[in-house]
Amino acid sequence: MNTNISQKDLYLWGEGTNIYSYLTFGCHAVEIDGNPAFRFAVWAPNAQSVSVVGSFNGWNPDADPMEEIETTGVWQAFIGIAHKGDTYKYAIHTYDGQLLYKADPFAFASQLRPNTASVIWDTGGYVWRDSVYMARRAMLDHHSAPMNIYEVHPGSWKLELGFDELSEELVRYVADMGYTHIELMPVCEYPLDDSWGYQITGYYSITARYGTPQQFKHFVDVCHQNGIGVILDWVPAHFARDEQGLRRFDGTPLYEHPDPRRSEQPQWGTMLFNYEKNEVRSFLISNAMYFLKEYHVDGLRVDAVSCMLYLDYGREGMDWLPNRYGGKENLAAIEMFRQLSVAVRREAHGAMLIAEESTAFTNVTAPPEEGGLGFDYKWNMGWMNDTLSYMSMDSLFRKWHHDQVTFSMCYTFSEHYILPLSHDEVVHGKFSLIGRMPGEYEDKFRQLRLLMMYQFAHPGKKLNFMGNEFGQFIEWDFRRPLDWFLLGYPSHGDMQIFSRQLNRFYAKTPALYEQDDDWRGFEWLTVEDSTHSILVFLRRDSKGNELLCAFNFTPVKHNPYRIRLPRPYVLTQAISNVDLREITGVRSEADAYGDEYVDIMLSPYEAVYYYLKAQHRPQH
Repeated sequence: MNTNISQKDLYLWGEGTNIYSYLTFGCHAVEIDGNPAFRFAVWAPNAQSVSVVGSFNGWNPDADPMEEIETTGVWQAFIGIAHKGDTYKYAIHTYDGQLLYKADPFAFASQLRPNTASVIWDTGGYVWRDSVYMARRAMLDHHSAPMNIYEVHPGSWKLELGFDELSEELVRYVADMGYTHIELMPVCEYPLDDSWGYQITGYYSITARYGTPQQFKHFVDVCHQNGIGVILDWVPAHFARDEQGLRRFDGTPLYEHPDPRRSEQPQWGTMLFNYEKNEVRSFLISNAMYFLKEYHVDGLRVDAVSCMLYLDYGREGMDWLPNRYGGKENLAAIEMFRQLSVAVRREAHGAMLIAEESTAFTNVTAPPEEGGLGFDYKWNMGWMNDTLSYMSMDSLFRKWHHDQVTFSMCYTFSEHYILPLSHDEVVHGKFSLIGRMPGEYEDKFRQLRLLMMYQFAHPGKKLNFMGNEFGQFIEWDFRRPLDWFLLGYPSHGDMQIFSRQLNRFYAKTPALYEQDDDWRGFEWLTVEDSTHSILVFLRRDSKGNELLCAFNFTPVKHNPYRIRLPRPYVLTQAISNVDLREITGVRSEADAYGDEYVDIMLSPYEAVYYYLKAQHRPQH
């Protein structure tokens, strides 16, 4: 690489459009007069002076002073005695007389907590073997493809597994179970285990908890070689307050807003990014590109989008600072999302942006040129809340809340949605998914399978947190592994087998995923039978192949249950949460008025899918 930082890179950084600023800032190997050295570069415009301190100079703030590049606020130094693996920080002398020791915001590696220094690291040298996968991804229309995400906290799927072990055990498990993607909770460096990775200090550092940057690349590579996509949770909304981090980086509010009404997140005890600063936008968009380009990641699930969009988020009953029009929308965050979307589409073909957005903010998944934010998908929090509320209540009362399983179809085509049953729903006293289900032991398992089949039939891509697939009974606890021993009990083992069958059925059935985004892929058959708490609808693929999906949300058996049909069909059972009995050649009939119907049996808490084949009925 070039020894000196180019004026163009500095200009783009200051304009907020340097989307590869990690190639400029941080620590990079260079040659000076044929001798190896490292160039250090940091943005600290309000510092009086800056120096590099580390294990190579005895942490002496006078040993390696940095020079400011003209008046850009960017400081650089060249050090020939440093080596890969050495630890370092920036010693920043502030104008009010403080000496701050800060980790490198662009460090590619960091020490494992409780240590806080950055680590000199070269992320290059890895030979990728996923070219076929990446070429296929670039051509894929993921909106019409199956997407079934397995959400994982790497440290508690099983204990003491690093990326090398996860490359074998987790990838093998996910491939066998039939999931299409793994979504990892944050893997950037963070000091507090209890934050689950959502309070970050090292945005460009793969956390040392699980391994090196090269080991993480190998994990992604192995996933791709097995046809599995990798999505990362990404946290551009807020950052940790820890002393070594970004807060008051040069003695002034640099990455955060100067007004505490915009700089502090009181609910989480963290700091909010100031998107009005061009350099902050360069920092964050570059961070997204870093993972998409350097690590071949297939998507970013952007955490806490609502916190970024609204200036009054989390400040109920508190003072907040409105935008220039007097409104509560964060206009700079909106523009950054659009800028990010354009950059990803141009530079990382086939990569996805997913919004965790919990409000009714419009056009989240519309392209920027149409006034949207430019995300590919949005988590459907409304569907999740209504569905879990409905499934958690005693089935006797469900008939009074029938709208909770029908209302989502009033808006489900307004955005591109993912249906999330995520980690957030199995913590903080909410119980596990199976723990939410009412009734006796076996009723809980049958209703969990019913919930899964309802999720898989409903339009939208799918996401489940680890443990949902086998009926993890206790809430998720990041300090302990999943209760894999439960698979020794028949009900849990059968639940896992069912999840595998459902995953594989989904992946091979285009009616369940090809037309997730418009009414051509969905048709109500029975929507108003609140008395019996029964739903029936059709899913349809682009070729017209249809699947009938029926759901009985009570412990009452219905034999027969009559379903009105739009045309004559032959029904063949595809999959049920109760059994796998083969019922072939069930033909619909016409009543005295010529209306088509079919009578089926619905067992207690049964969900069942039927293949449909249109038949010709002779006219008399």
